[in-house]
Amino acid sequence: ERALRRMHSRMRAHPVGRSILADRPALTAEGLVPMLAGLPTNTLGGAYSAFLEKHAFDPDERSPVMFVDDAELAYVMARYRQVHDLWHVLYGLPPSLLGEVALKWLEAAQTGLPMCALAAAGGGLRLKAAEQRAVTRHVLPWAAQHARSGVDLMSVYYEHEFARPLDELRRELGIVKPPRALFERR
Repeated sequence: ERALRRMHSRMRAHPVGRSILADRPALTAEGLVPMLAGLPTNTLGGAYSAFLEKHAFDPDERSPVMFVDDAELAYVMARYRQVHDLWHVLYGLPPSLLGEVALKWLEAAQTGLPMCALAAAGGGLRLKAAEQRAVTRHVLPWAAQHARSGVDLMSVYYEHEFARPLDELRRELGIVKPPRALFERR
């Protein structure tokens, strides 16, 4: 609950975060189809659409938020879950075990949610020794760097950014992708 309250406070302190909290947009298949239709693959929306299609992901498959009684905090948690695949796209992370571990470390740094750190650590135990070393050497410093960057990824109104060129949005947000070599087949 403390992490959700901190996320909520950061969003309330940010003008775009306040808009998101007021509007409560939801990334659902019904709403996404018209927004993403025909967007070039070099845009956030086009790349996101291609990512969903390539991996047969359905944005409606996320389980509903449970055990969070406060409606505002429940929305923050739902929003965090909904933007997970967008963060895969923003950071160029594949939905492989290593990609998920890397993203979970980033999410832990961004959100402070204990479940992210637990998932990253638990998933990390399933990695090969060389991948574990790569996580320690490259992924953890990369995630920490993004945590210190001051960019709150929860306060990005992604629905308003779908038509933006992905590289332009990455530059604006100060996003640095992890080294590509980490994710090449060994």
